[in-house]
Parts: sequence; C-alpha cells; structure tokens
Amino acid sequence: MKGLIQRVSQASVTVDGEQIASIDTGLLLLLGVEKGDSEREARELCRKILTYRVFPDDAGRMNRSLLDIGGSLLVVPQFTLAADTSSGTRPGFSLAAGPDVATRLYELFVADARSHLGSSKVGEGRFGADMKVGLTNDGPVTFLLEIKQRRV
Repeated sequence: MKGLIQRVSQASVTVDGEQIASIDTGLLLLLGVEKGDSEREARELCRKILTYRVFPDDAGRMNRSLLDIGGSLLVVPQFTLAADTSSGTRPGFSLAAGPDVATRLYELFVADARSHLGSSKVGEGRFGADMKVGLTNDGPVTFLLEIKQRRV
C-alpha cells in the first residue's frame, strides 16, 4: 500500500463541479491500494501517516506529526499510485487491487483515521469518481510512504 502525503495549508476535492471535502492545515493523502494488500497494511499505513513528523516545531525542524498539531487529513483514492511504470511509456495497472478490495481497504483506512483524529478532521474523495483536487502545498513538503506486504 502506498500513500503520497503533502503538507498543506489547505486542500479540497471537487466532483462534478461540487466541492465534496476540504481541509485547512494538515495532510493531503493520495492512497494507492495494491494487489495483496490487507487490513494490516491499511492500519499500519494509517498509523505511520498520522505519526509521521513533517510539521515544524518551535525551532523550525520537522518534529511534529499530524496528531501532534491537531491537523486535518484529506484522503483521496488514487489507483494510479499502484501503476507499474518499469517499462515502456505507458503505465500498466496489473499491480493495482481490484475495485472491491481497494474500496474496502480505502474505507477501512478512512474509518481508522477518523477514530484517531475525529470525524470532523478527516475529509475524503469519492472512490471511482473523476475528482479535481486543489491544494496549497506548504513547503513544499511531499513524501511517498509505503507499507510492504509480508511474505509468508
């Protein structure tokens, strides 16, 4: 499972001309679900994102997490993060989880985030929709976080 986080001063998602979610200070997360991902990866990535220290402390160092600052999270499903770009000039999507699994894990991730931050602090995009995402990246600060599947 992959999550591309961007530290933002504001972000929003619009579908069919209607803004469906917006946040102020916090993180915009583009969430990619891969084949083989499970609840374990979703919960572990959620924990990592909520505690990842990308916000400045009083000395200006990145020592504070989303939980530390009481910030908001905007979660946007992004299946293209699971693309195979290793060859050619066109991405392949054979590594992406199917819509049924991806939807379930996306919803689990959002529910887990809400249980830690509170419902009013978590916005979400719409799975499968053509979304317009707007943001003001603060820094800019952007990180790709991954939770690898356990080999059995």
